[in-house]
Amino acid sequence: MPTKSILITGCSSGIGLDCAKTLKAQGWQVFASCRSQSDCDVLAAEGFDSPRLDHADATTIAATLDHIKAQTGGTLDAVFNNGAFAIPGAVEDLPTDALRSIFETNLFGYHEVIRQVIPIMRAQGHGHILNCSSVLGFAAMRWRGAYNATKFAMEGLTDTLRLEMRGTGIHIVLINPGPITTKIRENSIPHFEKWIDWENSARRDQYETLKHRLYEESEPDRFELPASAVTAKVIQALNSNSPKARYFVTTPTYMMAVFKRILPQRLFDKVTGSV
Repeated sequence: MPTKSILITGCSSGIGLDCAKTLKAQGWQVFASCRSQSDCDVLAAEGFDSPRLDHADATTIAATLDHIKAQTGGTLDAVFNNGAFAIPGAVEDLPTDALRSIFETNLFGYHEVIRQVIPIMRAQGHGHILNCSSVLGFAAMRWRGAYNATKFAMEGLTDTLRLEMRGTGIHIVLINPGPITTKIRENSIPHFEKWIDWENSARRDQYETLKHRLYEESEPDRFELPASAVTAKVIQALNSNSPKARYFVTTPTYMMAVFKRILPQRLFDKVTGSV
């Protein structure tokens, strides 16, 4: 069997890194991209082909795809869009420029990757495009408005793309993790400090609780799973000729999906508002 190839974004740690290592061990030709060149250098030292790809920089996306085509002879079997970040804070305290910033990475960059990948997959007649969404892509929770918004938007964009790609041989899949052991909390701190003027917020007292959760190490969520749990669903989707539209990961994701379907909105708001 010819070696299959995949581009994975956001491979510096967490889900992307685990997925890259696992698929490489299984014989895939993995292009493990990172936003930072220093992280790419670390992966390169470990034997990965690690082009720099910043979802917020279209030139790096184009350069990465050019590199991949040169390495594979113009083919690419799969993409797993994974890189993302969060900006914790109340919606009323989010500057609009903060939303623009997070959408550039968490949504617009995914779209740019997809647009550049589809012609490759059309030419070869097959492909898998996986977008890493979240339980927060369909169940909004407090203090996560910016991240919620990008993931809700991704759900709509991906659902539309799936309908439009029907019959092309290009499979469009959403991966919906819940609590996973990653660095997203600590990586969100610089974004919180850059954008949220909590000291002058009407919610200043409430921010003390958020800051405690943000800055201090805590015990893992009782439903938290390692990144390998996401990798397992990614592999399941990649190995299927008829993948599901969504792959849920962790108990809270399954629970929230059921609650959203059966509960009145007012009651569902009480459930999500308590998290």
